[in-house]
Amino acid sequence: MAALACVGAVVAPAAAAQWTASSPTSASSSSSSSCGIGASQSVGFRGSAMAVKPLRVFRTQKVAVKASSQGGEAPVAVKEKETPQGIEHEQMVSERPSSLLREGEGVQWDNPSTASMRARFETMIRKAGVNVSVVYGSMPPEAYRAATGGTSSNGGSTNKAGRIPFFAAGVSSVMHPKNPMAPTVHFNYRYFETDAPQGVEGAPRAWWFGGGTDLTPSYIFDEDVKHFHQTQKDACDKHDPEFYPKYKKWCDDYFLIKHRGERRGLGGIFFDDLNDRDADQILAFSTECANAVIPAYIPIIEKRKDMPFTAEQKAWQQLRRGRYVEFNLVYDRGTTFGLKTGGRIESILMSLPLTARWEYDHAPEEGSEEWNLLDACRKPREWAV
Repeated sequence: MAALACVGAVVAPAAAAQWTASSPTSASSSSSSSCGIGASQSVGFRGSAMAVKPLRVFRTQKVAVKASSQGGEAPVAVKEKETPQGIEHEQMVSERPSSLLREGEGVQWDNPSTASMRARFETMIRKAGVNVSVVYGSMPPEAYRAATGGTSSNGGSTNKAGRIPFFAAGVSSVMHPKNPMAPTVHFNYRYFETDAPQGVEGAPRAWWFGGGTDLTPSYIFDEDVKHFHQTQKDACDKHDPEFYPKYKKWCDDYFLIKHRGERRGLGGIFFDDLNDRDADQILAFSTECANAVIPAYIPIIEKRKDMPFTAEQKAWQQLRRGRYVEFNLVYDRGTTFGLKTGGRIESILMSLPLTARWEYDHAPEEGSEEWNLLDACRKPREWAV
């Protein structure tokens, strides 16, 4: 679907670049794009989180050393030592996605076919964006704890001394449709790596993958939610039948708005700190999940984008988008990490809806469609078979 090109161009080629991750230096690179009302007209591209090759590379270097003696200068002795390969020396092999929005450095927005695609997109989507980031440098301990959740197996609760060198790469996207009958979708897949914290001799290095895809409707159409979850389950089952139930529950738990006692939406899958098996296996699993986004979402928005709706239903959508804002600003680990590491604020907050609404002590009528959604957000249901 052409209107989703700015998402598909990033998701479909999940292995768009290959990186050899190595010792971080103080530098970073990231790109982002938002599509929709008042949005940017171009999409940057630097690489994909789905193709980061984990673990550092130590290369043996031969070092010539001249030794002095009373008889004059001795022959050159050759010693070998292991030195970490700096990230600035890493090699990247990239494949540019085959998409209109990735052809060359500039996009001809006055081209009739391009203008038509953009017009169609803007009739469906209120706000959408894609972030592709490759960042590295060092971060303060509080940012590290935000990245790891504070108590993860990767040392979030223990590494408190000195700045922590890190490398991170990720691709994320969110789409907020105009029609309240069409759900919001969000996905994020990422790779993270840290070096020994400064001032802590012998501290372990860590690497992990994380990510997920989730659906946030304003109104429930059972067949849509079942299709979405079944697509996630099918992707998970190709790698491990235990993945879907585990990561579905993790998603339900992660997106809980604690002060409300309800979830942001109807979930999907979510995982983090994943490093309990071979890195290539986790990379393949993450790629599978990223490639499942398009088939999970396109059939839904195609069915719902032109449905009629009332002003009251639009107002309910705005209330639910208020919940989206609350979760992202108060609980989301990615938002917290980005703000604590001095990232580009507009990119970090890209996932927020363009508009939202709050009403004092609002409660939908029991048995209504709005109540049905709220009930499902409070008591997660099983959707896949």
